[in-house]
Amino acid sequence: MATKKPVKKVASAPARSGLSEFDRIFDNFKKDMEKSFSSFPRIDFPSFPKLHETGCDVIDEGNQIRMKMNVPGLKKDEINLNVTDNSIEVTGEHKEEEKKKNFLRKERHSMSYYQTIPLSEKVIPGKVKAKLTDGVLEVTLPKSKPTLTQKKKAVKVQ
Repeated sequence: MATKKPVKKVASAPARSGLSEFDRIFDNFKKDMEKSFSSFPRIDFPSFPKLHETGCDVIDEGNQIRMKMNVPGLKKDEINLNVTDNSIEVTGEHKEEEKKKNFLRKERHSMSYYQTIPLSEKVIPGKVKAKLTDGVLEVTLPKSKPTLTQKKKAVKVQ
């Protein structure tokens, strides 16, 4: 005769917890509201120039520091660089050119960029070079010995 082994009962999880039920109700409410208001015309308020802070890469190359920054939509004459011996300040502004046209849709606006990047080592502000290619600003900052006073020098973008 074969002996029967006792069967272990496994506790089953409840079908729905209170939180998931609440989430389902809220999601349904949200979908209903979106459907209700989807027929309303979109309202665009007048926009102000936006201040963008763009990401940048700072690379230590031994005898110099190289910085690469994305500045889409800016031309070289719209970018200003100010360099001290331990930081670089990048500002840029693109103003809207086409004011009064019969636009069917207008999403491009004036924009401004501003970023100050502290440098880990002292640089020579007078020997900094900058180049703009395809919306990427590349700045080469030769390293120097530390100095006591900060000197600020404007750099012309080529």
